[in-house]
Amino acid sequence: MSENAKTEKKTGFFAGVKSEFKKIVWPKRDQLVKETVAVSVVTLLLAAIIKLVDMVMQTGIAVLIK
Repeated sequence: MSENAKTEKKTGFFAGVKSEFKKIVWPKRDQLVKETVAVSVVTLLLAAIIKLVDMVMQTGIAVLIK
């Protein structure tokens, strides 16, 4: 492969990346805030559920071991 062909491939790749970035539709600020809050709430709820299940299992195992 010649040096010219390598340069054309790199140029073609970066041109493609640039054109794809122009197609991105960024969310509005209020939508971004709502989605961030929703993700945070779901994450906290799942963390609480996992902690609760862990505590129940630890208690159950401790009872079985005694």
